[in-house]
Amino acid sequence: MTTIQTTFEFEQKLWDKGWQFIAGVDEVGMGCLAGPVVAGVVILKPDTEIDLLRDSKKLSESQREKTAEKIKEQAVAWAIGLASVEEITELNIRGADFLAMKRALAQLNVVPNAVLSDGFQIPGLSIYNEAIIKGDQKSKTIAAASIIAKVFRDALMRDYEMQFPGYGFAQHKGYGTKVHCDALMKIGPCPIHRPTYEPVREALEKTSFLQDVKL
Repeated sequence: MTTIQTTFEFEQKLWDKGWQFIAGVDEVGMGCLAGPVVAGVVILKPDTEIDLLRDSKKLSESQREKTAEKIKEQAVAWAIGLASVEEITELNIRGADFLAMKRALAQLNVVPNAVLSDGFQIPGLSIYNEAIIKGDQKSKTIAAASIIAKVFRDALMRDYEMQFPGYGFAQHKGYGTKVHCDALMKIGPCPIHRPTYEPVREALEKTSFLQDVKL
C-alpha cells in the first residue's frame, strides 16, 4: 500500500509563478449530527518546518493541539470561518461548507494570490482556486488548515457539552456514534442538532409523536 506524502508540491508550482501567498483551506464537521461546520485557512512560508503537518484525522488530540499552536506561531496568516446549524439547514451541508470557507478567507489579514482547497473548488472566488482530491493528505498548507479547524471545532463541542449535557459532545464531537444516537432517541434533539440529518429527524418525529400522545 502506497503512503501519500504531505508536501509543498502543489504550493511550489504556484510559488514558482511568483505568487507569494498561497492559502490552504479545509473544513471539519460535515458529517456531524450537531454543531456548525468549521473551515480553517492557512498561509505558510516555503521554508516552514513543522512536524506532523498531515491530515488532522491521522493525529491524536494532543498532537493536533500542539501542532495547531506551531501553525499559528509560524503562519503568515490564518483564520477560522463557521456556518451555523440554521445555515446548514437552509443551504444544505455543501453550501454551508463553502460559506464557512469564504468566511475564513475573508478573515485573513493577508490577501492570498491563490487558494488550494480539499476536494472541491469554492464557487464564486475571484482568485485562482485549485481543488486537490485528498488535499489534506497531499498539501501541507491544506493539512495545516484541517488541523486548526479540527482543534477549534473540538473545543467548541466541549463547550456545547456544558450547555447541553447528556449527549456526550465532548467525546464524539457531534458525530453519529451509538452513544450519541441513543441519547438523541432518549432525550430528543437540542438546539445545535441538525434537523435535516436522518437520526435527528427520526428523534424529532419521535418527540413530536410522544407530545401528541400526551395531548
